Formats: sequence, structure tokens, C-alpha cells
Amino acid sequence: MKDNLFEQLDFGAFREYIENDDITDISYTNNGQIWIRSLTQGSIRVENPAINNSVVEKLAFQCSNVMGTTFNNASPFLDAESPELRMNFVHESIATNGIALVIRKTPAKIRLKEETLLKEDYVTKDIHDFLIKCVHGHCNIMVCGETGSGKTEFVKYLASHTKENEKIITIEDTLELHLDKIYPHRDIVAMKTNNIASYSDVLVTCMRQNPKWILLSEVRSAEAVSAVRNSISSGHNILSTIHSDKASAIPHRMYALMETELDVDQFLGTIYRYIQLGVHIKAYYSKKYGKFHREIDEITEFYIDDDNKPVYNVIYQKLMNGKVVKKNPSQHLIDSLLAQNVELESTTFEDAEEEDGGIKLEDVIGENTSNQKGQVETLDSKPTENTPSSSNVTPETLDTPEEKSSTVQTPNQVPPVSAPIASTPSSTIGVTPPTPVSNPSTNPASVSNSTQTPPIATNPTPTPVVNSVPTPPIAPTPPLPQQPISQVGVQATSQPIGGINPGGNPTVNQTQPIIVDFNNN
Repeated sequence: MKDNLFEQLDFGAFREYIENDDITDISYTNNGQIWIRSLTQGSIRVENPAINNSVVEKLAFQCSNVMGTTFNNASPFLDAESPELRMNFVHESIATNGIALVIRKTPAKIRLKEETLLKEDYVTKDIHDFLIKCVHGHCNIMVCGETGSGKTEFVKYLASHTKENEKIITIEDTLELHLDKIYPHRDIVAMKTNNIASYSDVLVTCMRQNPKWILLSEVRSAEAVSAVRNSISSGHNILSTIHSDKASAIPHRMYALMETELDVDQFLGTIYRYIQLGVHIKAYYSKKYGKFHREIDEITEFYIDDDNKPVYNVIYQKLMNGKVVKKNPSQHLIDSLLAQNVELESTTFEDAEEEDGGIKLEDVIGENTSNQKGQVETLDSKPTENTPSSSNVTPETLDTPEEKSSTVQTPNQVPPVSAPIASTPSSTIGVTPPTPVSNPSTNPASVSNSTQTPPIATNPTPTPVVNSVPTPPIAPTPPLPQQPISQVGVQATSQPIGGINPGGNPTVNQTQPIIVDFNNN
């Protein structure tokens, strides 16, 4: 009854666009702008003075009366469906630039034909025959692409190649497939979700109907993903669509829709095990053809290898420069089709590249992690210019600029290590001994160039500090003779400070400069 009422609606000036088979979508917005999407021209703007806000509001009120609902400030959204139309209205209280309307045409027919697909370069002959064999072999196929790329139409085309004795159940939230009307003689049940029957409820009933194929119009929610996963894991075959930028990303896109803390490896393992193929459809305006063009630009195979690891194999890919890359399907897919009495040669595509065994997810993740780790190690290990490391900082590097200029290091020198003497209060007579430098007699010119400081020996037994014996004054150090910097090396020799020698007298550290003439050596 409702369908008959929708057929009697007065669409006014919209009628010419609805009856045009080349047009798929009609959009009205912004107080008079009309945009249409056609199969040959893509999205274009048209002018029609006969269509205005009053015409759209009249059409909205007609739809609300047929559906028994209201369309006003209190109910600003309205969805209406007829057998071949889907309409969405937004009230001007929400759409501040005027009432908005979108009409999506869903005709009960198969628009795609094999001859048309091949003629318009939608797909090549070998890829087309390969996909049809996969349908005959009951492969689970997910079709992805952007909005308006023709995902649903291609799913309908694939469904038209299923065997006539195989039962099909369609599950949709908005009616688009219409397979029950296209093939009224076949065993097809069309189910629609609503506020009462969710995807989960419909799926439970669907399982009891004993279908061979389950067709979901689009996977765009966590509930739909769960329905897909439950369908394929129970042994049923599916054809469905999803929004994804490429076919190889379909499993991760499904995981993102779940929005739960499921184990990613377990979830992806299920998808890779039960979904055999992903197909991506690209839609764009082609200068070559002079019209809006649709084509299959990627086909990816998913499977679990012998090591129980998820692997994907890009069988077909059309690059941006027009080059086509093909790879033969894996033995896993060949064996799966053979189990369904569908024979597929190991060399399906004559111009295919050599088999590389597919791409493992863990290899991709591991390679990215390794690259990131390598970059971090490179940054950490790269020395910073003009910045002394903590192990090479000496008291000389902390002196005044005049004193810094007198210290010149040759490429084969290691700067002398000398611990600064901590200042003590005047009441304290004893001084804590510093740690002596190992091998103090080593010639700096003979030390190899290294970024590490020579090891420093430690004193296992602490030397007692004597506070009762006064410390004799330290003799002043005689000035160094003025010699060329390149010929003078300075070496410091250290002895324990404040220690007690065998004679019982305290010893004092004496630092004696040693002048070394490298030219004579």
C-alpha cells in the first residue's frame, strides 16, 4: 500500500531527473542549488528555476503523510523510501542555509553488463573471468571504494553470477539491492533492519533460514562488522561493501569500526582466514574518455599461511601512471576453489610477475619498527658538535676563555683527566683524596683516538683523613717556558692527597708539568 502511495507523489520538476537512467543522485541545497551525479558525467550542477524551497517542502510533507510522521522543528529529519528511491530531508531549522534534500535512485535492475565492463575498461577480461570463478567457488568478497564509486552495483553484478539453486538473503538498513525483484523466480529473502530488529536480531533469523549467500548492502557500523564476522565464521558466504581507501586495508578498516578493545591479532586472524578477496573500485573524471569513469584498480587476496600468520597478496593493481601489475593467486586460493569444483590454473595471468609468497603483516610491522629504531639509534649515536660529553668534561673545559685557548688537542690525543678539588671550610684541615688516574705516565701522543675516557682505577680501601696534623703549604708551580703550542705537551702526575706515607708524615699532591718535545721524539 505504501509503495503505491509513493508512486503517486507529485515530484514536480524533479521528475525529469528521476526518470533519467543516467542519473543516480539528486541533491538540493542552499536555497536553489541543484547538483546531480550521473554515470557518465559524475557530479555536475544544473539550473532549474522551477525547483525552489516551496517545492521541496511540499514533497517533504507528502512523504511525511505517507509514512505517518511529522516534519517540523520538533522532527527536523525525515527519511523516506520507495521501491526505487531513497530520500532524506533536513529541516531549515537545522540546515541554516535552507531546506536540504538528497534523492538516491536504487533501480531494481542490473546496470552492469560484461560487454559494457570490458568496453569501458572497467576491468580486463582475465580479471573479470577470475572474479566470476571466485563467485562460483563461493569466495567471500568485500568490495570497497568511496561514496558513489558503484560498490553496490558491482555487488549486484557479482550476485547475478551465483547459481540459481543457491538461496540468497539480503540484509540492509536501506533498500538498494532489490535482488528479490530482479530475480523473482529465485529463492531470495530481502530483510531490512529497523528500530525493532537490529543487525544481530536479523542475523539470528537469517541463520535459521539456511541461506547459501548473505548479502549486506554496506558495512558501516560495529554491529554490521559483527554480523559479517559471525556469518563467515559459521560457514556462510557473503558479498558486501565497505568504505576503504584500498583493498588491502579492508581488515584494518573493519577493526577500526568495532571501536572496542578486541585483540587485534585475533580479529585480523579471523578476517584473513574467512574473507578471500577484497576489491577496490575507483571513480574519477577521465580526460582519456572525456567522462566520469569507474574501474577496478586493486584486488587483494587474504589468507593464513602454514605458519598461522595473516598474509595478503595483491593480485591486481592499476597504478597512477596506468601501469598494471598482476600476480598469480596463492596456492591457498587455488586449493580453496578446487574444493568447490572450480579449477584455477596456478598461472592464471600470463603477464603476472613472479610469485613472492605474499606479504606478512608481521613483516610489514617489523620493518617499520626496525626503521624507526634505526633512526633513533642514529640520532642517539651521532655526536653533537661543540658539545663535550659528560665522560670527556675536564676542569680545563670549564675555565675562562683565555685558559681554553691554551689547551689544544691533537687528533691522537686524549685530554688529561683531573678531578677538581672540592673546596672545604677553613676549619677543616684534612682533604679527601681524589681517585688516581690509571697509567699516568702514558704519553698523550701515543694514545689512540677514542671517544671513551681511559679507565679510572678505584681505591678499594678508603684512606683515613687526618685533621690533627697541619698541612704544609703547597709550593708554587714554576711558570712554563714559552714554546710553540704544537711542540709542547702537558702531562699531569698525581699522588694521593692527605694520605699517610710509611714514615707517618702526611703527603700532599704535587702536580709537576712535564715538557715534552714531540719533534725530538
